[in-house]
Amino acid sequence: MSPSSSPPENTRPRRVILESPYAGHRERNLAYARRCLRDSLRRGEAPIASHLLYTQQGVLDDDRSDERLLGIEAGLAWGSVADATVVYADLGISAGMRRGIERAATEGRPVEVRMLGGDFDQIGSDC
Repeated sequence: MSPSSSPPENTRPRRVILESPYAGHRERNLAYARRCLRDSLRRGEAPIASHLLYTQQGVLDDDRSDERLLGIEAGLAWGSVADATVVYADLGISAGMRRGIERAATEGRPVEVRMLGGDFDQIGSDC
């Protein structure tokens, strides 16, 4: 299915866990993750990107290792209902992403690596 097509009628969207970097260059990584979400949605998928959800102000503090781990584990708990894990790798594979890939392999969930293409060092919050 191309990114601009929609799913066939009477089928549910494919549920995917979306992996992209978060820590480090947060503004760039958040903007990139939003583009990844858009790409996934345009493919007719129903993505979960826990690193965009749980790291919002007032939810969890990613700078605290216990809360970071709590968020990662909560996101990976969706694996039992996910059809695949999709890894957006334009910015590389982070330790958190690696954990998601390993969990998918352990649980027998397919892993797909995607690239959006482009110069992501220049992006900010303009998504």
